Amino acid sequence: MRERILYLECAAGISGDMTVGALLDLGADRETLMRAMNSVPADGFSVQIGRVFKSGLDCCDFSVLTDAAHENHDHDMAYLYGHEHDHGHDREHDHDHEHEHHHHHDHDHDHDHHHDHDHDHDHHHHHEHRGMAEIREILAQVDMTPEAHALTLKIFGILARAEARAHGTTPEQVHFHEVGAVDSIADIVAAAVCFDDLRRREGITRVAVPSLAEGQGTVRCAHGILPVPVPAVTHIAAEAGLTLRIMEARGEFVTPTGAAIAAALITDRGLPEAFRIVRTGLGAGKRTYERPSVVRAMLLEAESAQPSDGSDEVMLLETNIDDASGEILGYVMGRLLEAGARDVWYTPIHMKKDRPAWMLSVLCTEQNRMPLEHLIFSETTTIGIRRVRMDRTVLPRRTDEVPTRWGSVKVKVCTLPDGTERKYPEYDSVRATAAAAGVPAADVYREAERC
Repeated sequence: MRERILYLECAAGISGDMTVGALLDLGADRETLMRAMNSVPADGFSVQIGRVFKSGLDCCDFSVLTDAAHENHDHDMAYLYGHEHDHGHDREHDHDHEHEHHHHHDHDHDHDHHHDHDHDHDHHHHHEHRGMAEIREILAQVDMTPEAHALTLKIFGILARAEARAHGTTPEQVHFHEVGAVDSIADIVAAAVCFDDLRRREGITRVAVPSLAEGQGTVRCAHGILPVPVPAVTHIAAEAGLTLRIMEARGEFVTPTGAAIAAALITDRGLPEAFRIVRTGLGAGKRTYERPSVVRAMLLEAESAQPSDGSDEVMLLETNIDDASGEILGYVMGRLLEAGARDVWYTPIHMKKDRPAWMLSVLCTEQNRMPLEHLIFSETTTIGIRRVRMDRTVLPRRTDEVPTRWGSVKVKVCTLPDGTERKYPEYDSVRATAAAAGVPAADVYREAERC
């Protein structure tokens, strides 16, 4: 059985616009994207899609153009890196090493950590500072599928947790600077819409992101001059288990938005041993560095890793917790599932000192074990995690979609050993469709069964 895999090659870093460009070049539907962009309830921006050459490579250029009131000067290299000149460092960024030839000259880019221009800077503008509540209100009005909406919220959630950890606050209290600005909201919505469109039409089941290449040095941000990678990126990488590879080149190649998109999509940290390349897409960045800023997206086709006899191997992680509230335990379960756990459950137990407690159990792949263990250690009070490899037998399965009067619903199709097929409406898809239509989930479930 063959499966479709999205491979994001981030040999020159990753940002929001680079990712969107690569997904568009790979075949994401532009009309679907523009419908979503046109429905974003905010003023002061427009979207353009064109072509640009990066070191001779023809790339898709996705640009969110803002008016003067919303400009964040994310490509003002003198502002971002001019402080290095003061310390005697070379500024290779002043030179165009890429010899770019643009089909058009629309330049803008998401800036993903806080850029609060100093009062003595020539390009000072007021920036919108939005919290998660305001962002949720905006996203609720965007014309996109329930799955794309959920992915957009997941990306913002990853960013909020990273910023909260960096600044000693909570995700709900975080007020984004440029990430809350309209151009960055557009970048994140666009990435989610493009991926969801490709996933639906191409049958993508996995996303491989082996590593993110990052530069060195420092960058000027709202909170001063920060080291590269910036704190938000380090927290995202730690939470999601992303692999960073530091290059000799100076500059910020991995933005928090780019890292958050990678963290939200990743299912695999390596490539299959053998695969066929179906298509390739190139997305261009806007900053000028020694190395051309390009993300390459490949649609791969590979034989399923599942053996023909249905055998499979998973990891079981277990730990006992006797000093956490129900609210914390529920939060941890959601985080583990977001991070790629196959299943999570709690079992009531009795521990020493006659304490009632809970045993946390997590099913996962070997590849996801370390980031999930890191998450358990960081989010709970446990000091030890047991693990065991387990063999299991699973039925061949695929995902179809059926139309209902309220929209499409995903259906899981399992094949029994005798060839009989069983079909089950997917709970998350039923819930999202019901919530979007404002009807009972049971009605959506029953109609999906009939269809």
